[in-house]
Amino acid sequence: MPSPLVYTKTKQITLDPTWLREHNVFIDQATGAGESAYKVLRTRVLQRLRANGWKTLGITSTRQGDGKTLTSLNLAISLAQDANQTVLLADLDLRRPSLLSYLTPEPMPGISDVLSGREDLSEVLVNPGIERLVILPGHEALTDSSEQLAGPRMVQMVEELKTRYPDRIVLFDLPPVFVGDDVMAFAPNLDALMLVLEEGKTTSEELRAAFELLEGHHIIGTVLNKSIHNVGPPGYGHYGYGSYGYGSYAS
Repeated sequence: MPSPLVYTKTKQITLDPTWLREHNVFIDQATGAGESAYKVLRTRVLQRLRANGWKTLGITSTRQGDGKTLTSLNLAISLAQDANQTVLLADLDLRRPSLLSYLTPEPMPGISDVLSGREDLSEVLVNPGIERLVILPGHEALTDSSEQLAGPRMVQMVEELKTRYPDRIVLFDLPPVFVGDDVMAFAPNLDALMLVLEEGKTTSEELRAAFELLEGHHIIGTVLNKSIHNVGPPGYGHYGYGSYGYGSYAS
């Protein structure tokens, strides 16, 4: 069994279980329909990444409110439950950074501070009390988000995240595809992308347009969020996973 990780520089925070439950964050992934669904998603994602030797995955959606940030977070937690896997989740929705708010109400410095030169990368990384998981929060909203995502500071930061630990999977919570050109600006840094869809909201036309916009990039699958077929607690949603190529869509 791998030795426990000891964080010497990374800031560690203590999480409030009540806050996590209120925000549908599955820290204890042992039981429950939501937790089980994320285990299935974890296995499918790991299979696709490992089969191709990929380490970086961007998670996006077609519109705001589809649940991509919560999906990113719960997937990262589930991946970190694998004893052989370390995970870093970065909030790259620079226009509307919200990742940290699912874990704690306390504001902290993040990517915006690194990009501005106010902080070093090592000073803003956070371990949320979950072994093998590190969070890179976003902090302040940036109006020039696509320029920042394609800029030299971002390229340098991403390269450091990718190379510091060879066994680490790096997840990036990205803005929705149709909100500016942020995803397109950052996509060259990624091995693959995953789309989060909201049942009853995301249309086949939106999905088709998203695939067209992301043509040339690897899309490993889609996650169907907030399904009416959910059998778990109300509000937790269902996270079905599918793999759709261009021209094959779930309506």
